[in-house]
Amino acid sequence: MAGIGFELKKLFNRRGLFATFRAYGYAGVVCTGPMLLGVVLLLGVMFLCDITGGSRHSRELLVCMITYTLLASLTVTSFLSMVVTRFIADQLYEENYEAVLPSFWGSSGLMLIVGGILYGVFLIFSGAGLLDGFLCFGFFGELIITWNAMSYLTAIKDYRGILLAFIAAILVTFLTGWILLMTGIPHVEALLIAVSVGYGVMMVWDVTLLYQYFPSGNVSAFFFLRWVDQFLPLAFTGLFINIGLFAHLVIMWMGPLQVKVQGLFVGAPYHDVPALIAFLTILVTTVNFVVSVEVNFYPKYRNYYSLFNDKGAIGDIKQAGKEMRKILNMELKYTALKQLLTTALVISVGGILLEYLPLGFNDLMEGYFRTLCVGYGLYAVANTMLLLLLYFTDYKGALWSSGIFAAGTSVFTIISLFFPQVYYGFGFLAGCVAFFLFSVLRLDYYTKRLPYYILSVQPVVQEEKTGIFTELGYFLDKKLEGRQELEKI
Repeated sequence: MAGIGFELKKLFNRRGLFATFRAYGYAGVVCTGPMLLGVVLLLGVMFLCDITGGSRHSRELLVCMITYTLLASLTVTSFLSMVVTRFIADQLYEENYEAVLPSFWGSSGLMLIVGGILYGVFLIFSGAGLLDGFLCFGFFGELIITWNAMSYLTAIKDYRGILLAFIAAILVTFLTGWILLMTGIPHVEALLIAVSVGYGVMMVWDVTLLYQYFPSGNVSAFFFLRWVDQFLPLAFTGLFINIGLFAHLVIMWMGPLQVKVQGLFVGAPYHDVPALIAFLTILVTTVNFVVSVEVNFYPKYRNYYSLFNDKGAIGDIKQAGKEMRKILNMELKYTALKQLLTTALVISVGGILLEYLPLGFNDLMEGYFRTLCVGYGLYAVANTMLLLLLYFTDYKGALWSSGIFAAGTSVFTIISLFFPQVYYGFGFLAGCVAFFLFSVLRLDYYTKRLPYYILSVQPVVQEEKTGIFTELGYFLDKKLEGRQELEKI
């Protein structure tokens, strides 16, 4: 993220409205690209279905298939995303650029195999037709590579290329969908193909950017697995955040709001649509975190730690720590205030505007929308604090924080099913409150004791942790070497 911050600082130093918009656009796409693109395409697909006369069943089945594939791919990639990001940061620091591209294909391959088996089994028993199942499976594979590429894009400074890839994916999807629908292809198949083509364009574009930036190397593709053992809390933190975000949706699909579409494809439109729209409110905080906290906070952070590394005077260290915490608290207050104002504005005006959209909003859905807006607002601020815990390498605190989020949203959502339907959104809200409170307390506790954690908690002798993932890497390397020797023979 620091690489993004440096680029943003260059853009914000340039005068003019266009440079400011470009900086915010870059931050928004890089930081929220996967979910933002998914939301935009889902809404676009629903719109295309409506204006071209698609049946309600076709629209609901299409939305279910795309949503299931999106959530499945995000869940699979969430386990390795943070670890891979840490691995990339370490390799860039050590100037070992040749290790980056092999790790990209190694991690992508593992996730494709594990995720492909699990999602493939689901599709076999899902009740989807052969062509639909094949399209969903191919789409799933594209998403795995795309999400993984997004984890690597933090090191790329070609913000224009990233923005163009994002825009191209949207335009290609809608154009392809329109052309296929005009040729008479059924709505489900036509739009599944269109979405696959759109994400395919983004996947190829992103991978091309990676190849332009990083050199090819002979480093093992599974070398990064050692980092999974060494930073296992990071892996589970990513997974728990993903579970916390999406578990309440899946639980609602199993509840009284369930609408059975086809086979195992079910949904809860009364809850899903408000959640989809409410999710967009977190963009303000997510972008603000990168633009404001990263750009303004990072220089103070770097100065503070450099004093420890360069044997600075105790007085200078204390003063630098005080300045860093002051900037941190100020930026967090601004971030929370912006999210509060955004949430209040959306709740006040959003309900009125949504009535004019062809989404079928009723009083129950408007209630869910207001509740979920508050929940996502709290999540956005809490997630900012979790990222700051990771900044200070408090992996244990981040793990506990994300675990409380995952458990809280899941348990409270299940409990809410025993209450009247108007209270269903409060389960997710309660989980976000728990996430927010723990993150506030943990960040405050940890930052007040930073010198202790920097100097006293670190091991005297560095030990490299090895485990099942390291052994898996050795095993895969041996298998790969054996296959290469057979090919030479």
